[in-house]
Amino acid sequence: MIMANFSSHLHLFSTLLIIISSTQAQQFKPTSLVLAIHKDPTTQLHIANITQRTPKLSLPFVIDLNGHSLWENCDPRYRSSTYQAPRCGSPQCSLAGARACLTCPSPRPRQGCHNNTCGVTSINPVSHTSGLSELAEDALSVLPITNSGSNAGPPLTVPRFLFACAPASLLRQSKTNVLPKGVQGFAGLGPSPIAFPTQLSSRLGLHRKFAICLDYDGIVLFGDGPYIVLPGIDISKSLSYTPLAITREGEYSIGITSIQINNKNVPLSTSTSTPIATKISTVIPYTILRSDIFKAMTQFYAKELKSVPRVANVAPFGMCFNATYIGYSRMGPAVPGIDLVLHRKDVVWRLFGANVVTRGGNDAVCLAFVDGGARPGTPITVGAMQLENYLLQFDLGGSRLGFTRDTLLFQRTRCSNFNFTS
Repeated sequence: MIMANFSSHLHLFSTLLIIISSTQAQQFKPTSLVLAIHKDPTTQLHIANITQRTPKLSLPFVIDLNGHSLWENCDPRYRSSTYQAPRCGSPQCSLAGARACLTCPSPRPRQGCHNNTCGVTSINPVSHTSGLSELAEDALSVLPITNSGSNAGPPLTVPRFLFACAPASLLRQSKTNVLPKGVQGFAGLGPSPIAFPTQLSSRLGLHRKFAICLDYDGIVLFGDGPYIVLPGIDISKSLSYTPLAITREGEYSIGITSIQINNKNVPLSTSTSTPIATKISTVIPYTILRSDIFKAMTQFYAKELKSVPRVANVAPFGMCFNATYIGYSRMGPAVPGIDLVLHRKDVVWRLFGANVVTRGGNDAVCLAFVDGGARPGTPITVGAMQLENYLLQFDLGGSRLGFTRDTLLFQRTRCSNFNFTS
């Protein structure tokens, strides 16, 4: 769980920069970029409209914090004069870790189907399915942040941005693959050398950092701060930090040493000397806890909220309360907060009402945590709802996670308050 191999990846990027330098269109080098995202109310997934191709076309993609690349459905309607498919053995294929050389079964090659091109694996984290995809390059349009971090500027074009042309079957709707209507793929923000953060930082000379700020209308930020939201608040100034690791599967991970409710420790069976491995996800709506952690936390929470009557549980939640007994504040429902104590006792991620409980029906407010069973892949996976209106900065160079320890609602602002006017 240690960040590694970045030096070799950066060496490969240097080679690629030499290859593409003659085609680089823009001389302006921004210090940070912004990508607008919004929450799909049906699936609870967060979506970005990403602009690619020549001529430019904007299409919706699901944001996947741990995704290895940008991948999309390159069906026969894909049209772009700047599309290229790197050949087997090329530096691009080495960078992507391609281990397959593809042959197109069609007599007429098209985007996503060429001979002697390299194959990469695309993963759908919702359906937990994967498919072999053609590694490709095309123009990508990005928005720089101007005016010292306060608003977005005119778009820039990044030529030959690497992505994957994935099979259409990965997006086929089913009971286990419920996706937002019209979505064309997934946009990966993981530590992979061809995911958005590393490609953009290497191509545009940005700091190897990116940040997410989820809301019904949120943002992804690439590069360093300041990150300013209305009414002129630099939310990057209120960050606390904890070590950031990368799992063997290439996913972001932090350590939790204890959980507190109303400043009281939840009695966990896990040794407090060993941090609990904790992943962070944008494709899981609610935090998933291993069964023993879930049981201990819900039992303790019920004692702290004993004045509110319980009601029948609403799936997928394991504890619901009568909503008519619960008041509201600007931080959401007036219920006990949950503190995640990280690598030191003074480094605490504090969750308040809007990130602790959610509506489970007309008269039910449910604890927004889910029982993951006795042997989940990771003891704790923090879900997207718990991330909303917190700024999380992933410092890939410093191997640390920066986070606002309190919700932005405390500062009378929120993630949707970024100014996209130029």
